[in-house]
Amino acid sequence: MRTPRRARTDGAEQALLDTSVVIDLAEIDRSLVPEASAISAITLAELAIGPHAAVNAAERSRRQDTLQRAESAFVALPVDVAVARAYARLYVALPQPAPKPRGRRGFDLLIAATALAADLPLYTRNPRDFAGFEGLIEIVTV
Repeated sequence: MRTPRRARTDGAEQALLDTSVVIDLAEIDRSLVPEASAISAITLAELAIGPHAAVNAAERSRRQDTLQRAESAFVALPVDVAVARAYARLYVALPQPAPKPRGRRGFDLLIAATALAADLPLYTRNPRDFAGFEGLIEIVTV
């Protein structure tokens, strides 16, 4: 196993959290999620869409709160050249011929690519969204 390129020096267990985990964090046993978790910038993009898609003020407020908590609680790993290359590796792992990932599927693939590029396990509530990538990244269901 190679050293994560964004490795911590204190030896703490690390992980990348999928958007589903960030949204449901209050409902998840925190002992199941490494304290040294990060998120993808794509997760912030998904969360930023939330308030705009809300159907009422209460839901808009709840979604805005989730976004702000994520922005302050987690380091957001960027989509960079390494993530772009990892995205290609994951894309070819999909059953072929695979349609070009769009919408939510495209976001999931970019989040998985972020985990692959950073050599981090991916914690998710929706393991089916990442089916087929098990040989490339560790998928942890919480």
